[in-house]
Amino acid sequence: MTELSTLYQTDYSAWATRNAELLRAGRYAELDVEHLLAELSDMGKSEQHELENRLTILLAHLLKWEYQLTTLSARWREYKGDSWRATIIEQRNRLNTRLKKSPALNSLLAVTIIEAYAEAMQLASDETQLPIATFPPVCPYSIAQLLDKNYYPSTFDH
Repeated sequence: MTELSTLYQTDYSAWATRNAELLRAGRYAELDVEHLLAELSDMGKSEQHELENRLTILLAHLLKWEYQLTTLSARWREYKGDSWRATIIEQRNRLNTRLKKSPALNSLLAVTIIEAYAEAMQLASDETQLPIATFPPVCPYSIAQLLDKNYYPSTFDH
């Protein structure tokens, strides 16, 4: 085991700093390539996981907005969905920021929406106690709608 491999196990921060120094110096033969590759792979997975989580929350709140807001507003006149709106705004902001910082995620957006939508339907069903069959089986929102800060689905009764 090399000194860097040992450092990876004992002091991650020092390991990362040392590898960065070696990269800047062009001393590629001394790098801990095995662990660097693992870390880069994990970073990509982490980015995609965050994208999926943010989309799941956004989609669930859009579904709740579309399929339950009218019912709740009729029951409680003062209910306007402010907490849902706040969550939708926050998730859109964070998604847009993440996509700007990591533009490669744009190529994964369509597939990730499909994966996140199934979880979002279940989450919306659990939180609203509406049957999961209430929601469309396929995501009804386009990528543009999901990222558009002014888009909110219609709230007519389904």
